[in-house]
Amino acid sequence: MSQQDVYIFLSKNKRKWYTAKEIISALNLSTGSVTNSLKRLRETDQIKYRITKDKKTNKRSIYQYQFKK
Repeated sequence: MSQQDVYIFLSKNKRKWYTAKEIISALNLSTGSVTNSLKRLRETDQIKYRITKDKKTNKRSIYQYQFKK
């Protein structure tokens, strides 16, 4: 059910990009279930994603997700 929860959350917030941590805290789900759901949604091309650099360290890559219109 968490994959559907993630998809619905992103569809209700279409204009903003979210990190996995933001989605986890908003939905109060486990880290593993959200990351697996995001991976499956990415692989089936149901959501958009981009990779950005961490603003604090500028070393680590961070995935951000958005509903695909």
